[in-house]
Amino acid sequence: MPKIQDHPLRYKLANELHARPFPSIEAPCTAVFLAIKKTKDATQHNQQEDYAHLITLLDQYGAPHPEANATHYSGQIGRHHLKWEQHTEFVTYTAFTTGATEKPYDSTEFDIFPQDWLVSTPGNRMTSAFLRIEEITSTEEINQKLSDWFVPESLAASWILDGEGIAAGDFRIDPAGHLRFAIFVKPNTAVRRIGRVVQRLCEIEIYKAMSMLGFSMVKNLSLQINILDVQLTTLTGEMAAGETPAEETLPKLLSISAELEEITARCAFRLGATEAYEAIVTQRIAALREKRLDGRQTFSEFMVRRYEPAMRTVKSTEKRIQSLAHRAQRASSLLRTMVDVKRNAQNQKLLESMNKRADLQLRLQRTVEGLSVVAISYYAVSLLAYLINPLSETIGLTESVLTAIMTFPIVLVVWWFIRQIRKLE
Repeated sequence: MPKIQDHPLRYKLANELHARPFPSIEAPCTAVFLAIKKTKDATQHNQQEDYAHLITLLDQYGAPHPEANATHYSGQIGRHHLKWEQHTEFVTYTAFTTGATEKPYDSTEFDIFPQDWLVSTPGNRMTSAFLRIEEITSTEEINQKLSDWFVPESLAASWILDGEGIAAGDFRIDPAGHLRFAIFVKPNTAVRRIGRVVQRLCEIEIYKAMSMLGFSMVKNLSLQINILDVQLTTLTGEMAAGETPAEETLPKLLSISAELEEITARCAFRLGATEAYEAIVTQRIAALREKRLDGRQTFSEFMVRRYEPAMRTVKSTEKRIQSLAHRAQRASSLLRTMVDVKRNAQNQKLLESMNKRADLQLRLQRTVEGLSVVAISYYAVSLLAYLINPLSETIGLTESVLTAIMTFPIVLVVWWFIRQIRKLE
């Protein structure tokens, strides 16, 4: 019996949803997180370099390689479990080690990544973090640890997953150059559930860091945008007052419009990425399902106070750029209308001048026609006089009388003839 044909991408697309499972983690455990990004043109970087760099790390531990052109990897390297993911702009490495060191957040935990390998990364460190996962003992002990491990002013800590655990972090870089997060879970908490919490905290940090690139960009653009705003306002004011001819205004307006288009094109990707990254941060925090821990601020409250103002600045700058572009476009339309009105007025004057000239030409033509009647009649009378004058003695009339008699009929005939010619025109 014939089978239905599958779409060529059916299995590939279905398996993509399951290609990056959450890690399985047992408490106690430590994890180190590293994100690498190229400083410039990150979206166009050679992904084979990232893959080759992963292979270099795996070779140092004698670990098996993933398939060629892989964009994610999960496997054992020595006594650590490594999770590697390749994203559009960056790559992330997360290494898990069973058990917790006696000294919390010891910088030697990051020795999972050899120093020579770190130096040769095809990019720069975007962020790195220590994560310490322990079982919940008592609230007093946890509060003491939080006070010892984090900066109280910046600390965000809350019950998560409907009271199944506690997550904490201050989003500050410690002397070793890493951020710190702590996770406390109840005994017998599912290993994949712990893995999801760790994954979400890592994603909150990396996407927060990536979205802040947009904030840095708009801060650098603020002076240029302010200058363009003043220039455009001055230019439209001059247009309204009619102080500057359109020939001088147009090049200035084109320069402003071109600069705004250049800014829009240069910032389009970063602004769009910032919006997407912010949405991911918000979603990941919501997925933690936070509840307040002993009056401390939650992750969502921390973001509202420290993170969202930066994102609002990005959004307001984006709207300002769009507003300036629309203003420049309206100014161009206004200038074009002013030029069209001026041109129409000039054309109207030209038409009036042409009408006057045509009227003068018509009058001149009629004058010439009148003179033509006289001239033709004069020559016609003269010619007939030569023919009839010899008969004047026979008729008994003088030459003058005969000429006078012929003049009026001849003038009428010439006038009628010229009228017929005009009708033919």
